[in-house]
Amino acid sequence: MKLIADRLDRISPSLTIAMTSKARALKAAGKDIVGLSSGEPDFDTPRNVKDAAIAAIERGETKYTDVAGTPALRKAVCERFKADHGLDFKPEEILIATGGKQVIFDALLATINPGDEAIIPAPCWVSYPDIVELAEGKPVIVACDQNSGFKLRPEQLEAAITPKTKWFLLNNPCNPTGAAYNAEELKALTDVLMRHPDVWVFTDDIYEKLAYDGFRPATILEVEPRLRDRTVTMNGCSKAYAMTGWRIGYAAAPVHLIKQMDKLQSQSTSNTSSVSQAAAVEALTGPQDSIDTMRTAYKRRRDMMVEELNAAPGLYCHKPEGAFYVFPSMQGCIGKTTKGGKAIGSDEDFCTALLEEEGVACVHGAAFMYPGHFRISYATSDAVLKEACARIRRFCEGMR
Repeated sequence: MKLIADRLDRISPSLTIAMTSKARALKAAGKDIVGLSSGEPDFDTPRNVKDAAIAAIERGETKYTDVAGTPALRKAVCERFKADHGLDFKPEEILIATGGKQVIFDALLATINPGDEAIIPAPCWVSYPDIVELAEGKPVIVACDQNSGFKLRPEQLEAAITPKTKWFLLNNPCNPTGAAYNAEELKALTDVLMRHPDVWVFTDDIYEKLAYDGFRPATILEVEPRLRDRTVTMNGCSKAYAMTGWRIGYAAAPVHLIKQMDKLQSQSTSNTSSVSQAAAVEALTGPQDSIDTMRTAYKRRRDMMVEELNAAPGLYCHKPEGAFYVFPSMQGCIGKTTKGGKAIGSDEDFCTALLEEEGVACVHGAAFMYPGHFRISYATSDAVLKEACARIRRFCEGMR
């Protein structure tokens, strides 16, 4: 009898985590590694948020909470949605989960039946297709080219919808490209969705506060309130508040779906950490100035990375609107051979050789359903990024 369930054959380990783990192992072995593969802020969690967690511990708030989250945090999430986007939600429409990934898992596992389709614009975060597959659904990957700013066009969305389409997943701003949609761009997509009343919408807004040059990412319900009865709006504390390890994600959705997600979560992880929830209340309702500090640094780093990467032979780097990633094309390096003798036939070859020869860890584009590119996280110090750019440029200049 086979031990491992067949469902696990449909998915792969997260390739971003795999690359980060490989880089850590090389570093532990004494290699000089510059890690640019992890999507994690290099800033510390704000002091007021840490103090709120400590105070919660001292008050004894270390017990189980409601599966869907504490009343205080669900209320704080409602207030944040109202302040940021003018959206009115009630606490019973909110679910708190162990990170944004669990929100996605809860929503898709609670709704997808075998053969249901989920439209995913690519490049996309590595976990979307795998979670759909795990739910026995079919990911429908729609390639969004660099000439369109890596953004989905309404005619592409229209063409991808079939009678089997259950979900449309949108990440705004996007991991790995940093592409972000404004209200006008989203309106063109919501006009399509209004013509297809059976398609549900999942909008992953986890990077929404990290946008630059005055750009303001919109969210689906802000643009088209009539989609409210079939939209899940997901966000969290990981990126904007430098709280990745606290594991706080949250969703707003119709009550009947929230109840089913709550049911699923009750039989998996149950509630999110009580202490993390107390910290999240402070993050969402307390001073927001730490976001401006991070955003200023990220913009400076983005501008530097785009300039430096575009100076490397064989690379082209589009300037993103948000998040903390760049997603340069390396297609000008295809067919060449590195100084160390490695033939470059793919983006994975490029990233593997870059790690082995120059000690720079990044993630190949095929992991994000978009070959010919690679992702760099600039959520690290200016000095580290400058060193990484020098190594990447040297690597590219050494190719023949």
